[in-house]
Amino acid sequence: MSAHPDAYEAGSGTPNLDFAGTTPYEDYVQADVLTHLQHPRSDDPGEMVFLVTTQVMELWFTVIVHEWETAGRALREDRPRVAMEALKRSVRELEALNASWRPLAQLTPAQFNSYRAALGEGSGFQSAMYRRMEFLLGEKSASMLVPHRGAPRVHAELEKALHQPSLYDEVLRLLARRGLPVPKEALERDLAQRYEPSPEVERIWAELYAGDQDDELVRLGEALSDVAELVWRWRNDHLVATRRAMGSKTGTGGSAGVAWLEKRARKNVFPELWTARSHV
Repeated sequence: MSAHPDAYEAGSGTPNLDFAGTTPYEDYVQADVLTHLQHPRSDDPGEMVFLVTTQVMELWFTVIVHEWETAGRALREDRPRVAMEALKRSVRELEALNASWRPLAQLTPAQFNSYRAALGEGSGFQSAMYRRMEFLLGEKSASMLVPHRGAPRVHAELEKALHQPSLYDEVLRLLARRGLPVPKEALERDLAQRYEPSPEVERIWAELYAGDQDDELVRLGEALSDVAELVWRWRNDHLVATRRAMGSKTGTGGSAGVAWLEKRARKNVFPELWTARSHV
């Protein structure tokens, strides 16, 4: 980690302040690019907060996708320890992502309305990186590619992700390689479809959780549960922030707003990990 300029104290040595071009810090972090990406479309000072917070969320989406793809690759390579390390990092990142709602969580309807028109047809469900997160969680839907038809690179990346195994698909394949009776339907399903819970998979998790608590697969299940819990909290925080800002009005981009978010918040990620607990 590079030292921040404020870290230098008297007597500890003088930092190099003379560079021919941009600073090495700028070359690496691209801070000047990041801090000039904000172009508010209204005169309301709150729009800057909304804009920057949303951009920060997009950066966290990017990091989390990287972690989950790392975890999926490690599971394919039978390295669950490496996968769990990536999942644990993503838990800390999800906590930071969820904290991004705080600047927006107490907007009154009047405050949100003061710059809402600047969004036009823009809506968070159009976020390509968030969609990649959802695909990695098994929430697959080909219809979610439609908004990106006008951006060939983004559309191609999403289409590829749609047909790739989700994080949970990789977990089920690992369980099968460990000799557990994962049903054929779960292993050979159409990966472009949303994952549907399986009673057989539920029984596998219930039996694992009833056994050795230090078993590697139990620890993997708990790492996945930590991720799932924070995804659930993200969805609920989104719901609450939206409900405070706009009530039950139609959402931006023509979505059903709160009604849509309520439906999303009721869904469990990695469902059998939750239902199996009732049978332990």
